Parts: sequence; structure tokens; C-alpha cells
Amino acid sequence: MIQNPLYILTVLCGLIFISEWLTKNTFLKHLSGPLLVIILGALLANLGLIPSASNASPVYDSIFKYVAPASIFYLLLGVNLKELKKAGLPMLLAFVLGAAGTTLGVLVSLNLIDYQEVFGKNYAAIAGMMTGTYTGGSANFNAVALHYDVVREGAIYTGIVVADNIVTALWMLVTLSLPALMARWKPHKPLQMNLRGDIDQYTEREHVGPLRLGLMLFIGLAAMLLSNRLAELSGVPSVLVLTTIALVLAQLKVIQQIPGAKLLGMFAVYLFLVVVGAFCELTALVQVGEHAVSILLFTVVIVLVHGLFLILMGLVLRTDWCVIAIASQANIGGASTALALAKSFKRNDLLLPAILAGSLGTGLGTYLGFLVAGLV
Repeated sequence: MIQNPLYILTVLCGLIFISEWLTKNTFLKHLSGPLLVIILGALLANLGLIPSASNASPVYDSIFKYVAPASIFYLLLGVNLKELKKAGLPMLLAFVLGAAGTTLGVLVSLNLIDYQEVFGKNYAAIAGMMTGTYTGGSANFNAVALHYDVVREGAIYTGIVVADNIVTALWMLVTLSLPALMARWKPHKPLQMNLRGDIDQYTEREHVGPLRLGLMLFIGLAAMLLSNRLAELSGVPSVLVLTTIALVLAQLKVIQQIPGAKLLGMFAVYLFLVVVGAFCELTALVQVGEHAVSILLFTVVIVLVHGLFLILMGLVLRTDWCVIAIASQANIGGASTALALAKSFKRNDLLLPAILAGSLGTGLGTYLGFLVAGLV
């Protein structure tokens, strides 16, 4: 029964529903949905209710091979590069400097731990994963992890995800207080961008019918088929080819008007992550446990170097501190947390720039992640 593909898919989908319900209706709302679904997957796998890494199902292989790349493709369809000019030069410059700070942070943090002992042969891939995720979000993290097959290292992968969630939550508190603190020490004139961009198009609600859902599925599957073929011919990683195809399609108005990409992308992400959780066996976690402090230190140093570098650049350029804080969140947390930060500052002029900077990170992070992984 435990190896029955229909049973496995039933349980995985049930865990996605449960994790979403718990994060919206219980005290677990303080956890992120992606982290909770990994925990639930790990719990059931270690209880023997679904297959684990040692007796992995072919269903898991199919999810890694097809569902995970699809999640990246669909999420990238929301990146409209033509809109980036609305973010304004100060926000874009701060964002790019933040990405540079992230890359510097990864290089510094690698030299503070025995990375070959902690991460083994995966150290270069993990450096690329962290560069990607702290440039624009988890889609970049997963893209690099998929190519280097780190997702099958359940304990290491989950340990990094947990550290990432802790540090990201703490950094949100830092960026919330940053403008007020820096204004007392080095006040900079607030930038008034006078943008009235309509952010309704970025809401999470999508009205999808069978016709448009079928079209979106066709586009995604065709893109994956094409990317695999081009990867075979060129030798370029298929995920990187798929990322490029998604970014090109995202600029077409006819594609932008088709709903369903975000819905498909987020569900595919959850399905992928619950399998990652299933690969996290307790026996493997015990082995990683001794490196938990090193993993946390590695993650903390990346974000600290990123933050200090960006603050220093803000001092040099005399940039609005709200812009610095929001750009940093666009790097570390992505578009949604950057938007939340702009709202908390009551800076309506920065709502659209925050979202657009986050979108830029989603597009740029995968390329930067692969670059760092290849150079380390």
C-alpha cells in the first residue's frame, strides 16, 4: 500500500492542504507554508506512512524531474521586465548593490566554516543556492538545487531551509527598524517617486477556467520539452534554459493576460517541497545535527554581509533609507515581503517599485546562483 502511486499522491496533496490550513488558522501562522509542508512530509516519512529516501517511490522521481522545474517556470511568468523602469533608478540601484552584497556574503561565509566537511561535495551548489535565494527568493534556490540534485540530500536541504527561515524572519525585523534607526544617525531626504501603479494585478487571487488552465498547462509542458531538447544540444543546464524561456514569454502581453501561472507555480512548489521533506530521514538528520551551528552561521553571515554592504552603499550614495530597507527585503525575502515592508512604512509611492524589484530578483537570482556555483 505504501508504494501505491495513487496513495502517495493522495497523502502528498493532503499534506499541502493541511499545511496551508494550519498556517492560516492556527498558531502555526508564524511558520511559513513551505517550511511546514517540509516538516509534515518528514514526519510522515519517518513514521513509515509514506516512502522515505531509503525506499523512494518513482512518484518522487517524477516530481523532481517534472513538477519542480514547472514550478520555476510558472513563477517566472510573473516577471515583467518592461515594468522595471517604473521602479526608478534608486530602487534598482539599491537592489543590484544588495545582490552584490549577497554574493560577497556567500564568499565570506564559506571561509568561516569548514564547508567541505559541513556540505561535502555539495558545497559549490549550496553556495549557488544561497546566492540565488538571497538575490530574489526560493524559486532561484530550488532551480540550483534541482540541477545539482541537492534536493535528494534531505537532511542537508532541510537544515538549510530551516536556517534560511530563521534568518529571513529576523531580517524582516531588522529592515522594519532600519529607516528609523538610520534616520537618527544619518538622516537622508526621503525620495518621493509619485507612482500610482495599480498593484491589483499582483494580488494572489486568480480566476481560472478550464480553457485558460489548459492553455497554461500546454505552455508550461511545451516550454519544458523545448528546454530539455535545447539543453541536450547546447550542454547548458535545462533549468537555466527553462528560466530564459520563461522570462522571454513573460514579456509577451498575450501570456501576461492568461491567469493560472501563480496558482500552478505555488502548488507545484508545495508538491516538490513535501517530497523534499520525505527525503529527510531522522538517521540522516542526526548526521547533520553536529553541523547545525555551522549551517546557521553560514546563513547568518551571508545576510549580515549583505546588509552591512548595502547600508554602507546607502551612506555613500545618501539614498532614502526606506528604499534601502525595501531593496534588501526584495533580495532576502522576495517581492511579497518587500511589498509588506513598503506598506508598513506607509510609502504608497514605493509599493510598485518594491514588487518590481522583487520580480527582478526572481529573474536574476537563478543566473547569479549558477555563476557562483560554477566559480566556487
